[in-house]
Amino acid sequence: MSYLSKVRESNPLVHNITNIVVANFSANGLLALGASPFMADAHEEVVDIAAFSAAVVLNIGTLNDYAIQSMVLAGQSANKQGVPLVLDPVGAGATSYRTAVTQKLVNEMQITALRGNVAEVANVIGESWSIKGVDAGEGDGDVVVLAETAARKLGCVVIITGKDDVITNGVNTYITSNGHPILTKVTGTGCLLSAVVGAFLAVSEGASLAASVEAISFYGVAAEISAELTTGKGPGSFQMEFLNQLSLVTPETYKDKSIIKQLR
Repeated sequence: MSYLSKVRESNPLVHNITNIVVANFSANGLLALGASPFMADAHEEVVDIAAFSAAVVLNIGTLNDYAIQSMVLAGQSANKQGVPLVLDPVGAGATSYRTAVTQKLVNEMQITALRGNVAEVANVIGESWSIKGVDAGEGDGDVVVLAETAARKLGCVVIITGKDDVITNGVNTYITSNGHPILTKVTGTGCLLSAVVGAFLAVSEGASLAASVEAISFYGVAAEISAELTTGKGPGSFQMEFLNQLSLVTPETYKDKSIIKQLR
């Protein structure tokens, strides 16, 4: 059975501590997919919520000290209970504060999957790569080598998204090539993708790499179909159709359209 089918059958609870820009979109995306979102950051409850959730997703998009403490509490609770933990290091490298926070988080908890653009991932592990706001700038490094280095250093699955996506655990590495450029015209599509990875990890039974590869490729297939159905209508129509396709793309459609290459 595909992980997509497992998500829809089991309706996993996904605890999100995310940013104010994308909370609504992320919650609706998880609902459309078949997961159950729980958006909560109060210090008084995040330990309990993380403990009974099927996955926890931390997103540093709108960062402040209160949210950081919430993430530490939730992340450490998830670790204690063996709950998969996703970190989206939005804008890591854009400011020294963000870089320091992401490095604090990966040092104080064990991440299951790190999902970001190439500049964000590079800055999490102390490598140099230019960044413009929350978008990756130009760089001349090897993205695959960077992802594998980060995965080995952090002991987790690392997902670098872009035109092609690199997914690796430091030993085995995959490239997925689905998706559409219009994703970059809708705010929060990367943040929702991290939440979707969390939903797939929730049903992975420890197969974190395989579940992550399927999550990334599935998301790209849904985007491709949405873009085709809304050609010429703009990003607003695309966003609405994308939520539809997160619920409508079947495992069979995904299998037919996914483009996945294993490098090693």
